[in-house]
Amino acid sequence: MSRRNIYYWKCDRPAAFHGTQELREPDPRMEDQLRAAVQERFPGTQIELTPANSQGNHLTWNVSLDGTPLFARVEHGPESDAQQEIESAVMARVRALGVPVPVVAAVDASRTRVPFAWQLMERIPFPDLNQWYKEGSLDQPAIAFAIGEAVATWQGIRPSGFGPFESAEACGHPRYEDYFLLRLEDHLGFLVEREFLNTEQRKEIERAIESHRDLLSLDHACLVHKDLALWNILGSPDRIAAFIDFDDVIGGDPLDDLSMLACFHDAAFLQQAFAGYQSILPLPDEHRRRFWLHLLRNMIVKAVIRVGAGYFDRTGAFFLIGAGSSGQDLRRMTTERIALALRGLQTNADLSIL
Repeated sequence: MSRRNIYYWKCDRPAAFHGTQELREPDPRMEDQLRAAVQERFPGTQIELTPANSQGNHLTWNVSLDGTPLFARVEHGPESDAQQEIESAVMARVRALGVPVPVVAAVDASRTRVPFAWQLMERIPFPDLNQWYKEGSLDQPAIAFAIGEAVATWQGIRPSGFGPFESAEACGHPRYEDYFLLRLEDHLGFLVEREFLNTEQRKEIERAIESHRDLLSLDHACLVHKDLALWNILGSPDRIAAFIDFDDVIGGDPLDDLSMLACFHDAAFLQQAFAGYQSILPLPDEHRRRFWLHLLRNMIVKAVIRVGAGYFDRTGAFFLIGAGSSGQDLRRMTTERIALALRGLQTNADLSIL
């Protein structure tokens, strides 16, 4: 299945919001199937599997292969796409640039041996950075700077086309605006229907995007992680050990990944991320408006996912919600960040308004 008609997989896939529930216990039959598939790929090895119960849209296991610690991800949605194989190839390209990314030991999205796609990779012996962030021990300036450096580095990968990758080298849309505007009407309509936005808010967003449409005329794409957040980065409080989960990777705009950070963080964090980026690459023309435009688009998508998957009904134990906060706090933050992105775009504001 091609992702050419998908803007963001979690909400636009045919099985929308599949796998967005909290911790899930895998079916024991699936674990047996995964063990058999891994055994077939690595004959004669001693294999141990333990459910990892990760939060996210994949089922996960910790794996021991003759004592070597590995990590398995399973995609069992009904769409049967080959994204894990594409993702694995892209991860190898990013790793070759010197960005810390887990080594993929094996991947199979053919579904000929088992009825799901699976990926087996190096297990990084660190938690995600969101754990340190929620505990208050994360060295935010150092980490933000390092994230900015990594973003600039992986932008050295320039696929042909825009949008989701259809191979390790090429993406599916000839023009960036065709991808950026894809499903926008559906996303805004959903948010109005579910009473997250009102009709006037929708119209204001549409007018702002249309009046800045010229910013979408890109000559070429760069690699965009598209799900850049602390829970997709592993490490210690002051050092990044690995960037993970390139499942939503696209060819897009240089400001997109930086705008993803602004979905969650304040001006001080973003200023450090921009500094890290600029230590590798100069900022492109119209970088401020492009930043706010992409923050607005990303927050619209995040609102669709959060409404559709019921994130606003969850507690502080959920990875998106801070300690001592609630789902309603997440809803308020989401509403405020959409309004902030809209104001930043309309006024060409600097980062200080975050």
